[in-house]
Amino acid sequence: MKVLVVGSGAREHALVRALAADPGVEQVLAAPGNPGMSGLADCIPLTNLTDGEAVVELARDQAVDLVVIGPEAPLVEGVADDLRAAGFATFGPSARAAQLEGSKAFAKRIMAEAGVPTAMSHVCTTVEEVAEAIDAFGAPFVVKDDGLAAGKGVVVTDDRDAALAHAAACLERPDGRIVVEEFLDGPEVSLFCISDGENVIPLAPAQDFKRIGEGDTGPNTGGMGAYSPLDWAPVGLVEEVVERVAKPTIRQMALLGMPFAGVLYVGLALTARGPRVIEFNARFGDPETQVVLARLATPLSTLLYAAATGHLDRLPPLTWRPDAAVTVVLAADGYPVTPRTGDPITGADEPGDLGERAAYVLHAGTKRDGDGLVSAGGRVLCTVGLGSDLQAARAAAYSRIAQIDLPGGHFRRDIALAAAHGDIHVPG
Repeated sequence: MKVLVVGSGAREHALVRALAADPGVEQVLAAPGNPGMSGLADCIPLTNLTDGEAVVELARDQAVDLVVIGPEAPLVEGVADDLRAAGFATFGPSARAAQLEGSKAFAKRIMAEAGVPTAMSHVCTTVEEVAEAIDAFGAPFVVKDDGLAAGKGVVVTDDRDAALAHAAACLERPDGRIVVEEFLDGPEVSLFCISDGENVIPLAPAQDFKRIGEGDTGPNTGGMGAYSPLDWAPVGLVEEVVERVAKPTIRQMALLGMPFAGVLYVGLALTARGPRVIEFNARFGDPETQVVLARLATPLSTLLYAAATGHLDRLPPLTWRPDAAVTVVLAADGYPVTPRTGDPITGADEPGDLGERAAYVLHAGTKRDGDGLVSAGGRVLCTVGLGSDLQAARAAAYSRIAQIDLPGGHFRRDIALAAAHGDIHVPG
């Protein structure tokens, strides 16, 4: 099987790495890819990931058997529709189905229709409406940009003025809308549910760290680290989420004539009232994908191709490695506000082989400058550590990141720390 992965981040690097190790895959192509993928895949230039015609032409030229779309923007813009219309098996939902991520207001509507447990919310189109909504809910204030914002469209704060300022900035955009929600207390969980539009197969849950600072302080980012498994999670959590959240959502989408085929990312808060959905995404999450795929033993191409072709019901149960996995993100100086690019990176290059290693590097925002490697984004790279438990996986990830030098680079030192110490508690 020839597989084309669309995207250039660490999530796509993790996908490429898993596919390259898959005995059923003869060739992996990445468009545009990144320097870290070049040892595993043929990287092909692609300047605009939302240009459906260009992606179709690339898939046709390379005669690929499966296209996997990594980022959310091409999905929302309908690239998966263009590929399917051209006859390509495509992993990723249609533009209509991707509204589950493209519009938080739409996702709330679907959740209400499907009876999915989630936070109470108000959709607002003016700052005055936002002010009324946040006063009704009280602090902490949760204010979300309705559209795509690369993981940075949400503000959770006790500062009323900061909440209103964020809302005002989002509403300045054409057709700007704000979703104001009640605050959900409790640990967060990310669960990827693979669907072919009818059937649902969950992957292992993970937990990510969205805030820039240790102790979950500072502004939201695209994600500063993640780990899996979640030994502290309630027994039966995955099954409950599949039955109460994923399956009702998939059924409702099919009922509305927009079947969801791809990965439904369910972001949850485990509250005293039970699991509540914080958000839906229409693609694999970053950085959770890095740890979930590190533990998946089932060949990835088999799973993604079955979802793309409507045959998930034919798959045997997934198998998982016993290892724990931890990923730590190295961010550029100034991230997430004004990240600096062009800084030299040393110590990140690794061989392209797929042998067993306790830790490895995935590239996110890097590029080649002559023979050297430089930063080219806010989240520059991440290390993935594997071990018999979270303590060992943390040690591997942090030992590897300590070998990398990026001027002004920074990372959180508390990824998976509380879980490794058994200090995470679910209310109730």
